[in-house]
Amino acid sequence: MKIVLFDFDGVLVDTEPIYDIFWNQAGKRYNIGIENFAEVIKGTTLPDIIANYFNDRTEEEKQTIIRESTEYERHMALPAMPGSMEFLHLLRKHHVTMGLVTSSDMEKIERAIALYKLDTIFNTIVTSDRITKGKPDPVCYLLAASDLNASPGDCLVFEDSFAGIRAATKAGMQVIALSTTNPAESLLNKASKVIPNFEGVTFEQFLQWQ
Repeated sequence: MKIVLFDFDGVLVDTEPIYDIFWNQAGKRYNIGIENFAEVIKGTTLPDIIANYFNDRTEEEKQTIIRESTEYERHMALPAMPGSMEFLHLLRKHHVTMGLVTSSDMEKIERAIALYKLDTIFNTIVTSDRITKGKPDPVCYLLAASDLNASPGDCLVFEDSFAGIRAATKAGMQVIALSTTNPAESLLNKASKVIPNFEGVTFEQFLQWQ
């Protein structure tokens, strides 16, 4: 069986609509001038957002945006995506090696691990704290493979954002896309398979995706 690597937001938890509210409001509040700003930055880390879209702002403004985002994230709900937690425990039951690869920070992931009792699920976790370049750069997925002594070709990735899919593809990994954030038809030519979520997925189905 392939090693399985999961993105977090939009794959395991349904947080993308919650992020959309914050970043679309921030885009207007700071006059970014980009329509649907939240859609443009999906899958990218906070440092990359600051570097790419707030680089012309004063250091004080940058720090204010970082504080606002961090505080918002610290108190946001982490609703599970349909079937996601059941799927994780199903794979663990069958001794599948798994990793979590996310643009979120470790504080948020630790909160999710405690909330959903995931402390025995992941064999490695790569968060924004461990990388210098965010998705679509492949470094996060390559780091996870290295942690697990695996070659990229032996890894199966579940992603939802275009940036995340590009990162995993650049890393040389097989990608299954979830149409939780983007329409299924927009993902068809970017992944080996597109699924709506993990609800009702059996282990036999999982084996067919290898």
